[in-house]
Amino acid sequence: MSGVTGGHARRLESVIDAVGNTPLVRLRKVSSDVPDVEVWAKLEFANPGGSVKDRPALRMMLDALADGRLTRDKILIDSTSGNTGVAYSMFGAALGIRIRLVMPSNVSKARKDIALSFGTEIIYSDPMEGSDGAIRQARDIVTKDPDTYFYPDQYSNPSNWRAHYDGTGREILEALGDRVTHFIAGLGTTGTMMGTSRRLKEHTRRIECVAVEPADALHGLEGLKHLASSLVPPIYDATVPDRILPITTEDGWDMADRLAREEGLHVGHSSGANIFGALQVARELQQSGRGGCVVAIVADRGDRYFAPLRWERRYVW
Repeated sequence: MSGVTGGHARRLESVIDAVGNTPLVRLRKVSSDVPDVEVWAKLEFANPGGSVKDRPALRMMLDALADGRLTRDKILIDSTSGNTGVAYSMFGAALGIRIRLVMPSNVSKARKDIALSFGTEIIYSDPMEGSDGAIRQARDIVTKDPDTYFYPDQYSNPSNWRAHYDGTGREILEALGDRVTHFIAGLGTTGTMMGTSRRLKEHTRRIECVAVEPADALHGLEGLKHLASSLVPPIYDATVPDRILPITTEDGWDMADRLAREEGLHVGHSSGANIFGALQVARELQQSGRGGCVVAIVADRGDRYFAPLRWERRYVW
C-alpha cells in the first residue's frame, strides 16, 4: 500500500517530546474537481494532546520556565475555548505545574472532560460573551491576585507564534519545499497564521498565505474569531496574511462532514472551514490554468465536537 513505510518508532523521554512533526496528507477525493492543484492537509490532531494548540502551549510554558516567569509554586491560568486548555492540562501534568482555566461554559463537553482528567480546575465564563468574556475574566482574576498566578496570555504571547515559526512552517517546507504555493489557516489567537506565514515568506519561492475567519460575528466555528467584532489578539499583524477568506458556519460544518465520509478524516469544524477555504483557492488556481500546491491546517479531531447539535451551530466566539 502506498504511503506505508518501515521506519523505526521514536523513543521519547516525555510526552512533551511527541509534539510536532505531524503528517501531511494529500486530499484527492474532495479536490477531484481541481486535478491540476495539489491540496494537502497538515494533520495537527496527530500531536499528543490532539490539536494544533499543543505547539504554542508547550512553547509558552517552556519559555516561561526557562526565564523564571513560571515556577512550580505558581498556578498557570489562561482563557481558552478548549484546545489550548487541553494542552496546558496535559503538559502541566507532565511538568508538575498546576493549571487553572477560564472557559466559556458552552465549550464542548469533551474538551472540558479531557482537561479535568489531568487534574485541571476550570472556571466557567458567560457563554454569551464567548472567548472575549473568558479573556476578561482571566485578566480580572490575575489582577486581584498576581503573585499566585503565571498568566501566559496566549493572545499576546510571542511564544505562541514562534512555536509555529520554528515548527509548523519549517515542517511544511521540509516536506513539500518549492512545490508550496499557498498556505491556509484559521484566525483564533492568530498564532498559527502569524508564525507559519512568517517562516513560509522567508522561502525563496513566493508563498501566498490566506487566513480563514468566520463570515459573521454570530457563528459556530468554535476556536475561530471574527476579528471585526472581537478583541483583536495583540500578536496579530494584519500585514502578514495576503488575504482573508470569510467562511460560513454551514460551509465549515458541511466540509467537516465531507472529509469524514470521503477522506476518512474526522475533523473539527474550524478545520472544515480551513479545507473549504483551501478548495476555494484551488479552484481559483485551476480556473487560471496555473496549477499549484495548497497546504491547509487541520487543527483538531471531530470527536471533540460530539456534544453540539445541529441547532447549536451559532455561538458568539
